[in-house]
Amino acid sequence: MKELVKKLFNYFLIGALAVIPIVVILEIMIFVKDRVSDLFQMVYGYADNYLYTLLVFAISFFILVYIGRKLVQEGRSWVIGAFDHIIERIPLMNTLYRVLKKVVNMFSSHDRTIAKEVVYVEYPKDGVWMTAYVTNRYDDKYVLFVPTSPNPTSGFTVIVEKSKVVKSAMNIEEASSFVISVGVDYGKVSEISQLP
Repeated sequence: MKELVKKLFNYFLIGALAVIPIVVILEIMIFVKDRVSDLFQMVYGYADNYLYTLLVFAISFFILVYIGRKLVQEGRSWVIGAFDHIIERIPLMNTLYRVLKKVVNMFSSHDRTIAKEVVYVEYPKDGVWMTAYVTNRYDDKYVLFVPTSPNPTSGFTVIVEKSKVVKSAMNIEEASSFVISVGVDYGKVSEISQLP
């Protein structure tokens, strides 16, 4: 009887762990649907007209497409520039906005001024290697963000000599997947041999 309970509990844990990624994705989808639904109800509650609500959403969609196109083609949009100009004059908000914008731009593909390299660095001590995002460079120094598993948005910011890092062929997405999966999703196993 004890073996049966053990076996059932083991199967339960394996099943629960197998379903976790599905549940997380469903939760994200439900969250996005709820936010869009709330926005739709807010706009509809203001106008009390479905045609007006759909028109607002259609115009919003085309404005976002226009902004995205301008950012890809020219690297700047007058809409974003105007908002930047306004936010620059609000104390505290300007700092938060500037930092948040830089972090988001680091992970997006349209900003070429921010480094998007992934490297290995010995951290927190020699012989222990971690992946890190290169966030900035100054002469022979690298500013790195070292993410922690399984949440890549938390971690440490360190400054190291260029000679202390080993470049990786991973891109930001692959490195984030590596961190989130706690090393299970690691497509660059051949890079391990490059580490001293």
